[in-house]
Amino acid sequence: MKLIEIADVIRSKNSGPYEITFDVIFKTRELYERVCEKNAINKENFAKLYNIPVKNVMEVVHFDPVGAVKVTIIRPIPSGAFGESDVYGAQQHAPLMGMDIDI
Repeated sequence: MKLIEIADVIRSKNSGPYEITFDVIFKTRELYERVCEKNAINKENFAKLYNIPVKNVMEVVHFDPVGAVKVTIIRPIPSGAFGESDVYGAQQHAPLMGMDIDI
């Protein structure tokens, strides 16, 4: 199934000028727990999805209080630098919406 089918919120945003954070908030606690149990969102598959080195995926955090997964990556180009096209990092979540999730 696609991530968009099991998540209420999929978004991206700046986490400083050199990082972007992605938030995925799941529709139910059960779905969140299944994703965590299967390690369905991890550094390797996130790097592959975004075509970046695994070392550029800084962390994947499971945030139990709200049933969310947070992923932070190193920005390919710093926010506001020449050639950068999304100063706020708010348009980077689109590939994540189509991510295949095996739960």
